[in-house]
Amino acid sequence: MKKIYDAVIIGGGPAGYTAALYASRAGLDTVLIERISAGGQMALTGDIDNYPGFEEGIDGFELGIKMQKCAERFGAKTEYAEVKSVDFSENIKKIKTSGEIFFGKTAVIATGANPRELGLPGEKELIGKGIHYCAHCDGIFYKGKTVIVVGGGNTAASDALYLSRLVSKVYVVHRRDKLKAAKIYHEPLMKADNVEFIWNSTVEAFITDERVAGAKIKNVVSGQIIDIMCDGIFISIGRKPATDFLKDEVKLDENGYIIADETTETDVAGVYAVGDVRTKELRQIVTAVSDGAVAVHFAEKYIVQNGERDI
Repeated sequence: MKKIYDAVIIGGGPAGYTAALYASRAGLDTVLIERISAGGQMALTGDIDNYPGFEEGIDGFELGIKMQKCAERFGAKTEYAEVKSVDFSENIKKIKTSGEIFFGKTAVIATGANPRELGLPGEKELIGKGIHYCAHCDGIFYKGKTVIVVGGGNTAASDALYLSRLVSKVYVVHRRDKLKAAKIYHEPLMKADNVEFIWNSTVEAFITDERVAGAKIKNVVSGQIIDIMCDGIFISIGRKPATDFLKDEVKLDENGYIIADETTETDVAGVYAVGDVRTKELRQIVTAVSDGAVAVHFAEKYIVQNGERDI
């Protein structure tokens, strides 16, 4: 006989493991499917200083393991596999991996979103050594220093504005001659005396000395290349949600994020989206954790309403 879980959670980042914790603690038979290791994108962050409860900060990988242990303490099961596709067309949800099919009365999607990279040589090796993708996560390490922000959309503008309050100098490198970001960002950025725009330009290469020391910037109009020295580079050209495996099973927005509000409910009954993969204003560890708890609240209600569990 096939085993049917109360909750199948896809993704082992902070949102996924919080959902697993709340579900298993509530007595739901819970399995979490993770592709690589606990923590998701959080595990790639060396020092996390903005998650409550750790006055000295905590390593992202370590925090991921702690979240996993919390959930497994109450009986949540972790399966390491990559989800290839899902079928949410019936009451019992089907989650297909390369090895087997998992069945659940409810499904929680917590697959996150990956930063878009520039794709330059050495980029991956320099992550945490001057290359960053989240200003709100890592900006504090550059207090009083010089940084480059790459991009011209809302994310880049928001990051540049945030960083301008911390660092001594922000260079904003954008391939066009004006920002794509919403107008609300334009005036405060233009007024910031420590923000300088490098228009019509792209980053061609990183200047390194064991870690980032600067960047070679090319003007796409003139072809001129200049060196800008800095302590860190924040790549803010958007994120790509991990939703390819969903096909047309749930409704996505134009950028590929799952459409779900603060209830985390998707357009499919019994299916919830949590963390960075859903439409939301602020993507942080603390908001992902909140999503995980909220999703289980509504998953429990769904199971009760469908006669699958006594109150």
